[in-house]
Amino acid sequence: MTQIFAHRGYSAAFPENTMKAFIETEKAEADGLEIDVQLTKDGEIVVIHDEKVDRTTNGSGFVKDLTFKEIRKLDASYKNKRLLKREPIPSFNEFLEWLTTNSLICNVELKNGIFPYKGMEEKVISLIRHYNLENRMILSSFNHYSIVYCYRLAPEIETAPLYSEGLYMPWIYAQSIKAKGIHPRLLAAPNEIILSSMENGIAVRPYTVNKEEDMRRLFEVGCTSFITDDPIKAKEIQISLRKRP
Repeated sequence: MTQIFAHRGYSAAFPENTMKAFIETEKAEADGLEIDVQLTKDGEIVVIHDEKVDRTTNGSGFVKDLTFKEIRKLDASYKNKRLLKREPIPSFNEFLEWLTTNSLICNVELKNGIFPYKGMEEKVISLIRHYNLENRMILSSFNHYSIVYCYRLAPEIETAPLYSEGLYMPWIYAQSIKAKGIHPRLLAAPNEIILSSMENGIAVRPYTVNKEEDMRRLFEVGCTSFITDDPIKAKEIQISLRKRP
């Protein structure tokens, strides 16, 4: 059955990459979630998508130039007027601690394509092992050197390359770098690519799938999973398809 992964948590309704968005993902009964990690100036792993804090918080500047203490003072929910409580940027440690309280699968995207954060892979893997979450994690990145390095450091943790344009026979590429999955942009995931990859033992998890017609197509073709901003909508479509005669 196709799994539903919430993109940066339940980001259609809550501030992305915050504990609130993650907790609401669990309530939405999604199968998993996708998060992004970066390193602060003092080497702490934090959960945030952009290299800068400007878009998602009330602060400004690069994550890499701010200390963890400075990052924690920022409010990641200030644009969401419905929320009465401020939402800080979570640490990866805090996130993993919460993950041990449920059974969600987690795709961690290493945001090291623009700034190759030194030591990020080791830190991420060390924390995953600390919480014994190896069998519920997928490490992905647009920086494929990084995920190959992750595989060498921790062959027990699944890896999956992210890519945004058509890749010829991506299952062969995935096998060559010891990845068990591929995470293509939706446009790079036609049915024949999904089916051929899965037939060759490679999981396919397209991103970011928000339109009903796209969700229906992926459910109907039996795609491994897909990543969406709106897990509730995806769940409703999945249930309606199951009820169909």
